[in-house]
Amino acid sequence: MNKILVTGGAGFIPSSLAEKLAENPDNYIVIVDNFITGSKSKIPKSPHNNIKFIKADCNDFRDIAGVFYSFHFDYVFHYAALVGVQRTLENPVKVLNDISGLKNILNLCKNSGVKRIYYSSSSEVYGEPVEFPQNEHTTPLNSRLPYAIVKNVGEAFLKSYKQEYGLDYTVFRFFNTYGPKQSKDFVVSKFIYKALKNSNITVYGDGTQSRTFCYIDDNIEATTNAFYKNMYINDVVNIGGEQEISILDLAKTIIKLTKSESKIVHLAPLQEGDMTRRRPDITKMKTLLNRPMLPFEEGMKKILDNTDWIL
Repeated sequence: MNKILVTGGAGFIPSSLAEKLAENPDNYIVIVDNFITGSKSKIPKSPHNNIKFIKADCNDFRDIAGVFYSFHFDYVFHYAALVGVQRTLENPVKVLNDISGLKNILNLCKNSGVKRIYYSSSSEVYGEPVEFPQNEHTTPLNSRLPYAIVKNVGEAFLKSYKQEYGLDYTVFRFFNTYGPKQSKDFVVSKFIYKALKNSNITVYGDGTQSRTFCYIDDNIEATTNAFYKNMYINDVVNIGGEQEISILDLAKTIIKLTKSESKIVHLAPLQEGDMTRRRPDITKMKTLLNRPMLPFEEGMKKILDNTDWIL
């Protein structure tokens, strides 16, 4: 049986990951979270009784060390992090503390026989991009914000621990994943919530800044395929969508799909943290999926079929 640790497992993406991994009865999943940004309601149940939740803080060595020494994990998915643009801009020191958590996880992995660690990085490491699409190895990492710098430092730690201690890793750089269970401080879920309430939808600047959006099922299938098929070991993989859409058009699309009476209100541009454009090179992700990705409007319709999660 594979013993797998998922940190931050009460969050949107890692809880979905844990749920998918637990579908295999040969996996035993331990979820840890400190509930700073996660929610107990997102912790999945399993028909195989192979999920255990422990409230713990990765940034506290004694707290997380006890979990490692109790279970002797084979694999670790380290997804715990302070997330959300506004939250990370307002709490830069808390963001920097996540470096301590990564060091704790890495030291415990190398000392306890963990075979491989999977790390959730971010499109933020590219900063204001100078190349499109953004490629894992050729696009410069142009990050300046604390959150982006921490993710960049995390990737450097993984490469260093591989070189010095032989600890294998895979880095996933996430680009705007959306879907049910996402908290309301991310752009898609925030716009949906506002539209369903017929409230004003606020857009920073003129709204021409663009993003690609990846439905949660595509994210989870790609990352779990990397795990099961032993692909992209000691490598970096962009996990994102391929349809580029402006934030203004995103708001208009959500208003149309929800038949909302919401109005779009433009705010002053953010001083930092709102990149003009993001579009990943997802060649590796397409190899992992080996099927077409879910088009954005179809993903939107899937989550609008059941809006209880957001209301």
